[in-house]
Amino acid sequence: MRILNFGSLNIDDVYTVEHFVRPGETVSPISYEQFPGGKGLNQSIALARAGAEVYHAGLVGADGLFLSDLLISSGVRTEFLMRQNAPNGRAIIQVDPSGQNCIILYGGTNRQVTQEHLEKVFSCFSSGDWLLLQNELNCTRELIEMGRQKGMTVVFNPSPFNNEVLKLPLHLVDWFFVNEIEGAALSEEKEPDRILNEIHIRYPHAKIVLTLGKDGAMADDGKVRAFHGIFDTEVVDTTAAGDTFTGFFLAAISAGKELGWALKEASAASALAVSVKGASVSIPGRKEVESFLTSQMQRGM
Repeated sequence: MRILNFGSLNIDDVYTVEHFVRPGETVSPISYEQFPGGKGLNQSIALARAGAEVYHAGLVGADGLFLSDLLISSGVRTEFLMRQNAPNGRAIIQVDPSGQNCIILYGGTNRQVTQEHLEKVFSCFSSGDWLLLQNELNCTRELIEMGRQKGMTVVFNPSPFNNEVLKLPLHLVDWFFVNEIEGAALSEEKEPDRILNEIHIRYPHAKIVLTLGKDGAMADDGKVRAFHGIFDTEVVDTTAAGDTFTGFFLAAISAGKELGWALKEASAASALAVSVKGASVSIPGRKEVESFLTSQMQRGM
């Protein structure tokens, strides 16, 4: 079983600030650093480090070739990653002292995927494979439809969320990965159980993972509804927490692990990720997550 992640690759320019910049305000950052990022890249690396067989498809600019190198060194297959003579996608990220962030996203090469590229990639995948998507490319509708036509299991993380998401063929999605804000937008509900219930009403065959920040995470596969709280770790940077969670949960569930255990592994991986600054560089490996879980169990947590 293979996982195709047709996703974004970004260069993250990270500014640590005393507070997020207000309208009309100019501030000097505490520090500046550059990291590899993009929801697609982060999730591919998380999948690979969790032990999944993952292929990353997309476009990389001439200024972002180090992103391709990072995918390869992390164990991600990159034969469907194409180079484009254009600026790579970028994110300008502010991080405050509590570890919270706000982001300006520039699409760059992530918004230049062609139909020809799509057809070339999908000709190599078939029923039984999984397709992971985010909302940072220019062709999300086509990706969902082609994945369904191929009989793949379609997984959609509708982030960053915008009004166009609701116009997509969401009835073709097999798994939704959403946070509280995205879940509320999909369901028009605010309370977690009601969010899950309403999404099931609107998309009856879909399975749902709902992350709740400091309140943990829930998952519902139509038969079982599970919950897991967060692990207590120092929060340094939350940038890749959700992507790490997605990668580890999907790696576990696609390998046949039960819902509750997938939540546990994903929560542990996310806890480790927020304790390190940066996006992809903060994503732990499987052995690190297993060691962390062992230590937590020994402490009776």
